[in-house]
Amino acid sequence: MIEQLQKIIDESNNIVFFGGAGVSTESGIPDFRSESGLYKEKYEFPAEMIVSHSFFVENPNYFYKFYFDKLVYPNVLPNECHKKLKELEDKGKLKAIITQNIDGLHEMAGSKNVINLHGTIYSNHCISCGKSFSLESMLKFKGSIPTCPCGGIIKPDVVLYEEPLNEDSIQKSIQYIEECDTLIVGGTSLNVYPAAGLINYFKGRNLVVINKDKLNINNCLQINKPIAEVFAKIK
Repeated sequence: MIEQLQKIIDESNNIVFFGGAGVSTESGIPDFRSESGLYKEKYEFPAEMIVSHSFFVENPNYFYKFYFDKLVYPNVLPNECHKKLKELEDKGKLKAIITQNIDGLHEMAGSKNVINLHGTIYSNHCISCGKSFSLESMLKFKGSIPTCPCGGIIKPDVVLYEEPLNEDSIQKSIQYIEECDTLIVGGTSLNVYPAAGLINYFKGRNLVVINKDKLNINNCLQINKPIAEVFAKIK
């Protein structure tokens, strides 16, 4: 199957990569839905509730305790998947990375055209005055609620439950997927909507799915192995 993937990549000049949490787990960041994921851990509140907009508004102290403990990993490094995608972009084969992750590892690897569907921990803003804050400045507030000099609470520019995805990001993603000849879907169970529905716009020749668990998708090359392991074998 690796040989098939290599052949597809060699013969493609318009590849789009659509990735999920499985891309980052091999860098040491836990996912949400697997047996060892965050949703299986025990907290005072369900994890899905904690990362909702209403919970952020009503209980920012607990939200930030969870956020800094479980969603922010400033010391992790890109793995072979991130690195190989950067190489494919440099060669002009990969046109866009569409990711559901918020960790910024694709950018850290050097990729330029990354669409962060669910936002990024590296961008933050005051909900009162709109002032922007870096991740570095946010980390100084660990153990407390990040607060702007104006007195407003600082919110990460990540999409929480009950919040809509950025419309511009959705439209760009649809356009790239519609126009590509190869779509590689990696490290995602395709259970999170509306992001998961984006692959329905694919009209190209080659659909590749790389995920440790088998997905119920037909007419594709499916490789059920860790994604960094797979990309490490791609030349």
